[in-house]
Parts: sequence; C-alpha cells; structure tokens
Amino acid sequence: VRYVASELATDITVTVGDVKFYLHKFPLLSKSAYLQKLVASGNEENNDEIQISDIPGGPVAFEICAKFCYGMTVTLNAFNVVAARCAAEYLGMHETIEKGNLIYKIDVFLNSSIFHSWKDSIIVLQTTKSMLPLSEELKVVGLCIDAIATKACIDVSKVDWSYTYNRRKVPEENGNDLNCNGFRNRPVPKDWWVEDLCELEIDLYKRVIMNIKTKGILSHEVIGEALKAYSYRRLPGFSKGVIRSGDVIKYRSTVDAIVWLLPAEKGSVSCSFLLKLLKAAIIVDLGEMAQEQLVRQIGQQLEEASVNDLSIRAADGEDVVYDVDTVQKIVKEFLMQDQNAELESEDNEVQEIRRPGILTDASKLMVAKLIDAYLAEIAKDPNLPLSKFVDLAELVSCISRPSHDGLYRAIDMYLKEHPGISKSERKRICKLMDCKKLSVDACMHAVQNERLPLRVVVQVLFFEQVRATASSGSSTPDLPRGLKDLNIGSHGSSRSAA
Repeated sequence: VRYVASELATDITVTVGDVKFYLHKFPLLSKSAYLQKLVASGNEENNDEIQISDIPGGPVAFEICAKFCYGMTVTLNAFNVVAARCAAEYLGMHETIEKGNLIYKIDVFLNSSIFHSWKDSIIVLQTTKSMLPLSEELKVVGLCIDAIATKACIDVSKVDWSYTYNRRKVPEENGNDLNCNGFRNRPVPKDWWVEDLCELEIDLYKRVIMNIKTKGILSHEVIGEALKAYSYRRLPGFSKGVIRSGDVIKYRSTVDAIVWLLPAEKGSVSCSFLLKLLKAAIIVDLGEMAQEQLVRQIGQQLEEASVNDLSIRAADGEDVVYDVDTVQKIVKEFLMQDQNAELESEDNEVQEIRRPGILTDASKLMVAKLIDAYLAEIAKDPNLPLSKFVDLAELVSCISRPSHDGLYRAIDMYLKEHPGISKSERKRICKLMDCKKLSVDACMHAVQNERLPLRVVVQVLFFEQVRATASSGSSTPDLPRGLKDLNIGSHGSSRSAA
C-alpha cells in the first residue's frame, strides 16, 4: 500500500499488480491522458478505483510517474530510466497534456546524460530487453546502440571515461609499478571497449557490432578481437573446443551470430580461434553453410594452425575418433588458393607479379609438416580406415618438402596400431613416403622396423648407400658403418636374415 502524505483525503485508488496506491485525482489527471480516459469511461460508482495490470515496469515505474505528477523529486538512473519512460508512454504523459511533462523530461535526461556515458548506455541497453517491444518502438534501443557504437569508434586519444580492460596483465597489476597513476598514464588500447560489450546478450551484441562495422572506422583485427573476447566469455568450454551437451540449444544462437559477424578479411582472427569456432559450430549443429564459411576462412590461413587445433572430434555414434573429412576439406581450401591464382594469371597474362593470395613455399611447407604431424595423431585411432589416412596424405603430396621423417613417423604409427592390415595395404601406405628424403636417424630406425615391407627396407638401404657414396666420393663403398652395425646387432631377427 502506498499513501501520499497530505491533509486532503485521497479520492482515487490505483491498483498496480499487488500494490494499492491511494492518491488524488487532480495531480494525476492533469498529466496523464490514459488516466483521464479511464476515469471518464468508468462507472459513476467505481470511477475512484482503477486497476492497471499491464503497465511496463510495474508498481516501481508507476510510483515514479505518480511522484512526478505530485511535483516530488524523482531520481532517475541507468537502471530505472527505461521502465520510467515506457510507463510514462503507457500513461500518455505527453506535452499535449501539459508542457514539461514526464516524457519530455526523460528524453532530455537520456540525450543529455545517459547517452553521453559509456557504461550507462550499456546498462540502459540491457534494461530495454524487459521492456520490449515498447522500448524498441520508442527508439530507445536504437539510440542506445548508436551511442555505444559511436563511442567505440571514437579516436582513442579522446577516450577519457572509465572502461574495463583486464584481459592482459599490465605491469602495475604485477606490482612492478607502484605509481598509482601509472595505469591512467598508459595509452588507451584500440580494443578498450570489447570487454564491456561482453555484458550484452547476443541479440543486442550482434546489433552493436553491426553498427560498429557499418561505420567503417575500426579495423577488422579489432572487430575480430571483440568477437574472440565475447566467445571466451559467453561460451563455457570454448577455449578447450567443447561445449557442454546440455547447453547446445542455448549457445547455438551465439555461435551463429559470431560466425555471421566474422570479418571476411584474412587474419582478422587467428586460425586457432577459427578452428575452435568450427568445433563449436559442429557441436551445436549450426548447419552446412556456416561450417563451409569457417572451412574457407581456416583454409586461407592454415599454416598458423597446430595439431591440437585440427583435432576435431568425430560426431557421437561414429566409430572413428577424429573428423578427418573436415580436415580434408580445409586442406583442399588451402591448396585451392594457388589454383585460383593460376586462373587469374591466365586471364591477365600481362600481370606477372604474384598477388598476395598465392601461397608461398614457406606456408606450403608448414602445412605439409602440420598434416604429417596430424596423420601421426589420427593414426593412433584403431578404427581409422586406411583410405582416410592415404587420401589426406596424398592431398599434400604435391608439396615438396626436404624431409619425409614426419610422414614416416605417421606411417609407422599407423602400421603399429593396425597390425591386421594386408600386405597390399602396407605397400599402399608406404608408397606415400620417399625413402630418399629420410634422415640418417630415420633410416636407421626403418631398417630395423619389421612392420615395413621388405621392399621398402631394401630401398632405404640402397638410398642410404648412394648417399654415403656421394658424400665420401668413393665409387664402390661398403654399407655405411651405422647400417653395418644395425645389421650385425640384430641378434638374428627375421629382418637381419632378409
């Protein structure tokens, strides 16, 4: 129950929810078109009792409006201003009823105070969700979003308001600088705003980022940093490439929005982040279009990835451990960059300078080594079909690399974990490797390796002898000493006899 401290007896009762307000008609009706209408249309017997059940903001917001009608001091802040604005709209507190009415006063407060404050604008935007769709119709949501986006795009030299920035440890936080003003004197980073926006729900966050991108002021790297920070904050387990099964539906919209917001420019985010996003997209079953977009972007910067990044788990119910098919698609996208470049050069014969999109020998070599290491990892899966291993290895066989030691390790791991494969399958997998490109250590291991076909061991011995011949300058040398030692020290094994 709410009363007004007055000598005059109250002549109207307004019930809002479970709260009764005992008030006076004159101050209320002089400022509210809605209450005027209610009183005028009510029965003569009951026009002093009004029930309002659906006013935005409930009893708290109505109380603010009632106090304003009585000329009392009303305290507005970022937490209650949207509810008060929507309640005032509901009650029809416009200028046509009385000059300087509540709607006008609140609009002035929003434009002169709230939208000038960075953190208040974010708080107000968050409160608009509980007031939809009215807060949208009143353009409070749109004005908030534009105010936030405008501030995020401002020159960092003009940022003089407080913001959250604790993702990187600064020297002051580590106790290296005892000067209390040290942090204030640090230059404002370009991505100073990204953590504060992580407080927003995904639908509002998406609209703010779109507004920022539309302005075209901030670099795609800063946009990428913002999406990365939001993903780590809003998707539990994201850093480990997993999402809790119970949260799949809840997080699908978040993953979808982040993929949709990703800048198209190469290097906007790291390859590691893109692969984590791909893993999340697969877990929440985002759909082929989103996954294909991520595969394309990952393929453009695959040389940055690690084996752990590529370790995408297979879907539940499958026999294999890893999703090798997706990795194969990524490698194809990587290699396609050269094909696209060649097509362009055919159309433009005069242009001989290589465009940035063409793969360098260094990036090709990095990817070849990466896939060799990935093959060694997936080879540990006892259910991995030979065809998947071979198809992926053959994809990068076009990339010339000085050493095949990594590929040999992967092949040996597969043979070790799949002892039951046939003789023809052993030959097939060993054809992937060039014995001439094995190091001395790899050769020494190979000649003792009983998992290898005999023909491969003979090739290894032959090429090692040729190499030794070339290095010594002798025309008819003996076997290298290391190989002789291996042969003598085999303790009568079947390989030694062979």
